[in-house]
Amino acid sequence: MSSAVHIHPSVDDGIPQAAPDFAGGTLTCLCTTDPVTVEIKGQVAHNHVCGCTKCWKPAGSLFSQVAVVSRENLQVTANGDKLQPVDTTAAIVRHACRDCGVHMVGRIENTAHPFFGLDFVHTERSNQRGWAAPTFAAFVSSIIESGARPENMGAVRARLTEIGLPPYDCLSPPLMDAISTHVAKAKRIL
Repeated sequence: MSSAVHIHPSVDDGIPQAAPDFAGGTLTCLCTTDPVTVEIKGQVAHNHVCGCTKCWKPAGSLFSQVAVVSRENLQVTANGDKLQPVDTTAAIVRHACRDCGVHMVGRIENTAHPFFGLDFVHTERSNQRGWAAPTFAAFVSSIIESGARPENMGAVRARLTEIGLPPYDCLSPPLMDAISTHVAKAKRIL
């Protein structure tokens, strides 16, 4: 039965919906003393669950949950000195709390990248309700690289579909279109 498959704590019991005119909120790492906090102004976009091996996942989760926000709408407000890059060679340089390991901000520094200017965040690290709901699952096959059993992938995809998160082994079609449009414009094809 696919409902026995646990995707992520934020979606396993249903997908919470976005609040109209949501003003943003605070993301907090797992530290009980001197936590890193990040303020997000306004709503996030492209919220999704991600199976890649680079994103931070809560313990026991097959997927992370990640969204983007404009860089100018994000501010580290406490204990930013605890943030350290996870992999400086990655396209998205994820900055994690050195004490608890939670990824607080993922930033793209390459100005030619289609997502330059967007920061990646984990809205489940917020107590505020009303963030944009996840709308798809990305890089689904990649959970095998994290230890998921290949023979269970049919049940994983069935569960994602059941809860309303279409599974993709890349990004959603609109995001893939955005990437291709950016590349075509950079090549002066469009």
